[in-house]
Amino acid sequence: MSKTVNLRDARRDEVPAIVLMLADDTLGASREVTEEPLPASYYAAFDALARDPNNRLLVAERDGEIVGTLQITFIVGLSRRGAKRALIEAVRVSSTNRGQGIGEEIVRAAIDIARREGCSMVQLTTDKSRKEAHRFYEKLGFVASHEGMKLMLE
Repeated sequence: MSKTVNLRDARRDEVPAIVLMLADDTLGASREVTEEPLPASYYAAFDALARDPNNRLLVAERDGEIVGTLQITFIVGLSRRGAKRALIEAVRVSSTNRGQGIGEEIVRAAIDIARREGCSMVQLTTDKSRKEAHRFYEKLGFVASHEGMKLMLE
């Protein structure tokens, strides 16, 4: 078994595997629907992401198996002298592959992508209850410098 992963753009036929990873924890299980067939909304979201040059849905593949995923969004703004930033979302590693360094590998790869895209900053949010995730991101150099807020519209 290879130790490294190949981080690449996801394909539409991989949506079910990605959704299963998103649902594979306490928080995700309450937010995602994994029944087959998947709701059309997942495919509509994938199609929108695939068309948007400022969004990439990536999968980590090792030995032909999808073992992780994340989304990276590029945001252009006037703040910070017109700086471009990257937002990393929905980082997941399949439960059978956790603890092997895959999460670190794919987040570092996403940071490298952000650098190549000319971003001056990478930001992310993580649920306050995910204490292990907080330690993981801090180990990678992320700093909890802001308080995030959300307004749910549905």
